[in-house]
Amino acid sequence: MKQIIKKLFDRIFNRETITYAVIGVFTTVVNFTSFHLLSNIFEIPNLISNIIAWILAVTFAYITNKTVVFLSKSHNTREEAIKVTKFFGARLISLGVEELGILLFVELYNFPNMIVKAGLAVIVIILNYIFSKLYIFNN
Repeated sequence: MKQIIKKLFDRIFNRETITYAVIGVFTTVVNFTSFHLLSNIFEIPNLISNIIAWILAVTFAYITNKTVVFLSKSHNTREEAIKVTKFFGARLISLGVEELGILLFVELYNFPNMIVKAGLAVIVIILNYIFSKLYIFNN
């Protein structure tokens, strides 16, 4: 039983998952800061602010996930283009989840936008890890 617990612990808490969590925090900061500035300071509509914040955060996430988390190498431009396309394509799914959540809870039900964004972030982070691990950076 002790070995099973140790194996499970080692599988969950390893260099990859820890760096993914740290990079995820930084990506979330980029996303939230951009969203807050755009929607609450510059008063750009929430859904548009979210898309712009998403572009900034996903660009940051791609670079850091590729180089720091998954240590992924591309051997040529075609291979890199495929990874970028997969990464942004998979992230479009999580953007859809976020946009739908903001539309429902902020635009229709008037919940505070930053609280809704925080709740949605948990779902998005889990989805993004699964997509990155199984679909994009699966060496």
